[in-house]
Amino acid sequence: MQDFRFGAIEAPHGTTEDWLVTARRAVDLGFSTLLTPDGTQQHAPFPALAAASTVPGLRLGTFVLAAPLRPPRSAAWEGHTLSVLSGGRFEFGIGTGRPDARAEAEAFGLPWGTGAERLSMVRETVAHLRKLDARGDRQGQRTPVLIAAGGPRALALAAEEADIVTLAAPPLTPRAEVARMSADLRERAGARDLEIAMNLFVVGTEVPPWTRRFLGVDPATLDERESLAVLRGTPRQMADELERRREELGVTYFVSSASYGEALAPVVELLTR
Repeated sequence: MQDFRFGAIEAPHGTTEDWLVTARRAVDLGFSTLLTPDGTQQHAPFPALAAASTVPGLRLGTFVLAAPLRPPRSAAWEGHTLSVLSGGRFEFGIGTGRPDARAEAEAFGLPWGTGAERLSMVRETVAHLRKLDARGDRQGQRTPVLIAAGGPRALALAAEEADIVTLAAPPLTPRAEVARMSADLRERAGARDLEIAMNLFVVGTEVPPWTRRFLGVDPATLDERESLAVLRGTPRQMADELERRREELGVTYFVSSASYGEALAPVVELLTR
């Protein structure tokens, strides 16, 4: 069974020093990885993560790139470069794109495409990255690929190509159904040792105002339905729940907004010390 690790998601804004303060804080709180979302309302992910790579001991990742926003060869080139320059600390996260990324693709003059076409772009991007890994400055060293997947076709692709898979299940998906997703993913992957990730949208008693807008669900409903997007209780209770998720769902990599850093820090300490 894999060890736990935790990632902090933060959109890069402000000056270099502002961003480095965020990166150092992630390390101080025990997070293994600093993750950036994708979108035009923030600094571009690759330059921001390159700046954060100056913080020792910190892994870096995109969580996740929207495939339609970049030509596959270009995205792979950027990712491979960051992997090399960070000394192998970069995780290449990619998916088909959240719905509101469609407007961003159109603003760039890029086609959004059908779901199948966007999934094909994910596959093509990963293929280009693998070629660069094989012949580049770190020949033989594989850049870890994270794919966010929820539907059957995306899960099949993730089982075939990814090193890390984020289970992109809707917030009210029952635990038993998520367990089936995870089991099917591992069965498809065969002997490949996948790391399975999950996003924690609500941690502790704080419910940020963006939660309802982003998830489309009232916080009270999340609690009533025992949503896996929520983690409540004392640090010990939260740690026990994550232990349960590792046992039942195979999830060992938990990511959350960096704003939950203080609430999660004692949980991280309990599970990774």
